[in-house]
Amino acid sequence: MDIRETVGSFRDSTPLPGLDDAWHWSPAPGLDFAGALSADRKRLLQLSARDSYDEGLATAVLQFARLHEDELFSGNPYLGALGGFTPPDGYSFDTVVALRPEVHNHYRFEMPDLTPYVTLAFPAYACEFSGKEDLTEAETRYRMVRLNHFGRQPQPYLKMRYINTKTRGRSEGTDRGFAEPEVLFRELRDMEGGYESIVEFENRHGTVWRVMWYDGWHIADWTTQSGEPQGIGLDELLDFSRARLTE
Repeated sequence: MDIRETVGSFRDSTPLPGLDDAWHWSPAPGLDFAGALSADRKRLLQLSARDSYDEGLATAVLQFARLHEDELFSGNPYLGALGGFTPPDGYSFDTVVALRPEVHNHYRFEMPDLTPYVTLAFPAYACEFSGKEDLTEAETRYRMVRLNHFGRQPQPYLKMRYINTKTRGRSEGTDRGFAEPEVLFRELRDMEGGYESIVEFENRHGTVWRVMWYDGWHIADWTTQSGEPQGIGLDELLDFSRARLTE
């Protein structure tokens, strides 16, 4: 496939200033795309933005992805997350995340022949991805994190499970699943008074903590399932949890 010719055929496609073999196009108001050829000219590195496009940020992301594509995917064939990214002034992103076609399946309807040649790349935060996601997990994180909103705040990587003996609420299954941080903080608060209630949560480093309720909150490092529970107050527990999710 001739990627230059294909991208050049997109409506309103124009060269992206400041980067060779790169383009910008906008198929609808508020929806912007930018793309650049990979270093070997065999793939299209692409991003999109919803009501938040910034040319300088888009250029910086695509340039970083072009320079570091091999490194991005050196440990994971589906999803790569690499730190060391410096965004333009006004942004606090510190990472670029890249997604292979198996994850994003972009253009599957309108131009399926192009899909295998497209790698998506977005500005991100280090706390959002582990870099160890399998294909199913990568697809889930791709759907969960609002990657095309350039003005967003971090959405930390979190897996959790819980059993609340007071509300009788519980997560599905016996494994920890992806969740929004607000769900964790809510369940930590709601377990008060629920004897033998538990909440387990895991951050991007794979470290796990278990919180239990019996005459107060108790927490243990549960990575090896042999941690010694320690009493902790709610405010301290919430602060501790927030810190662990963003480290």
